[in-house]
Amino acid sequence: MAEYDFRTNAQTRGRTMAQIDEGLRSYMLRVYNYMGLGVAFTAIVTMFMASNPALMQTIAVGPMKWVLFIGVMGLGWFAPRLIMGGSTMTAHIAYWTYAGLWGLLISPMIYAYMRLDGGALVLQALAITSVTFGATSLFGYVTKRDMSGFGGFFMMATIGILVVMLANVFFFQSTMMSLVTSMVVVLLFAGVTAYETQMIKSMYSRHDSNGIAQGKAIFGAFMLFGSFITLFIHILNILGIMRD
Repeated sequence: MAEYDFRTNAQTRGRTMAQIDEGLRSYMLRVYNYMGLGVAFTAIVTMFMASNPALMQTIAVGPMKWVLFIGVMGLGWFAPRLIMGGSTMTAHIAYWTYAGLWGLLISPMIYAYMRLDGGALVLQALAITSVTFGATSLFGYVTKRDMSGFGGFFMMATIGILVVMLANVFFFQSTMMSLVTSMVVVLLFAGVTAYETQMIKSMYSRHDSNGIAQGKAIFGAFMLFGSFITLFIHILNILGIMRD
């Protein structure tokens, strides 16, 4: 009888783990799908603006670019609360608005590089970003090391880098500082991507309702999307400076 109970329990645990694994794969696939669609939407907005220079000049150049910047930073701060608030519609609105604002914000940069060499450097930066993001996200998914202790460091480092970048824009205007800063950002957000992936994975629960699971997936996509776009911008900046 004892042997029968042991085998039954083992079979039950095996089925439970299989359900968790299958559910986790489905959940992470949903996260990456949302993230990929967000990147595609940003690209569409960017290309639309780049093909309409007059509209881009009105919306994304001059004082308006700082409005967009503040909008991206503000939504980056408040969107997680909106996404995890329980309303799927609100979560979608916050996410797609965030992706669209990024498209508006980076359109002048993309336009400049497209005029320079037809977009070859942009495609090169996108390829490098995809490989870097994929490798670091995979590491975060499979590693057994607990990365939760890095959260505070990544937050403070991101704030510090942001302060340095703004100081360079307003005061120093140094190409060398821009290059060094972008290199640091790429290294930092490679680590952030791994950390975020592990955190997103740990959020999964097979007991979540469909609404909660949907909110978690959009929240995960929101975090990874921000890291991907940040990596892309600074990799493109590095390639552009090194080319010049």
